[in-house]
Amino acid sequence: MTYASTHRPCTVRQLWQLLEPVHAVVYFAPEAYEEAGALGYATDDRWPMYFAYRAAPLGPAPAGLVTSLFYSLSPRMVDHYLAGSWRTAEPARVLAARAVAADRSLHAVLGERAASPDLAEAARLARRAAEAAGTGGRPLAAANAALPWPTAPHAVLWHAATILREHRGDGHIAALQAHHLDPVESLVLQSGVGAAPAEWFESRRWSAGEWDAARERLASRGLLAEDGAATEAGWALRTAVEKLTDELASEPWSALTPQDVARLADLLLPPVLDIVGAGILPAQSTLGIGVKYDYED
Repeated sequence: MTYASTHRPCTVRQLWQLLEPVHAVVYFAPEAYEEAGALGYATDDRWPMYFAYRAAPLGPAPAGLVTSLFYSLSPRMVDHYLAGSWRTAEPARVLAARAVAADRSLHAVLGERAASPDLAEAARLARRAAEAAGTGGRPLAAANAALPWPTAPHAVLWHAATILREHRGDGHIAALQAHHLDPVESLVLQSGVGAAPAEWFESRRWSAGEWDAARERLASRGLLAEDGAATEAGWALRTAVEKLTDELASEPWSALTPQDVARLADLLLPPVLDIVGAGILPAQSTLGIGVKYDYED
């Protein structure tokens, strides 16, 4: 199955790789912890903040809905962290704190660059793409797209990055399901292609028994070798998932010309290097950003 797009899937993937660190600061920066702590959330680890910040656009969503939309996180984990989330602070207050956290975090990392003409241009281009993102069947993208736009360029860039990454994430779930990978299987195969060691995925709180059962199911399909590494068939299936994800994520970028997209990529590189260089993001991600998938564009 192919989709008409102005841009090649590898270009769409590059834009995700550049925008993901912009979005992710709100789950790791000290300022984000401070804002969450001021609301009453525990800040000894990032998960109470993560669930509150990421789910707040949905309103007081129950755990079952959040589990379905976050997909790869154990239902027990969602139940645990979401149980008292909206009693601690209602979603409107969380959203306000999240906006302040994103503003403060990026301003702290970017310094004078936050007010630069280049960042303002990047924010305008990213916003144009985000506003073109279709939200049919994309609940997290829709919930974030319904929020008001901020005014400061670095905050606009964060909001655009958030809409676009949730749009991509919603499509990624569809791609996983289209290739018959349940939540645990998706993580096991992600580990199998070398996205991160298996122990890194323990943060998703699946039990050892659930992980082993998923591994056995994938092995029975010829997707994993005995050592847990992806077979040729496993690589082919995971590549198909990622290609479909990139294709499904391409629609918003059709609002930009190839020249606009190239310009945005150039403009994003310095602030992204600032973010990465600040050392607030994990050294290794389970998202598979660095995994090389070979597919025809």
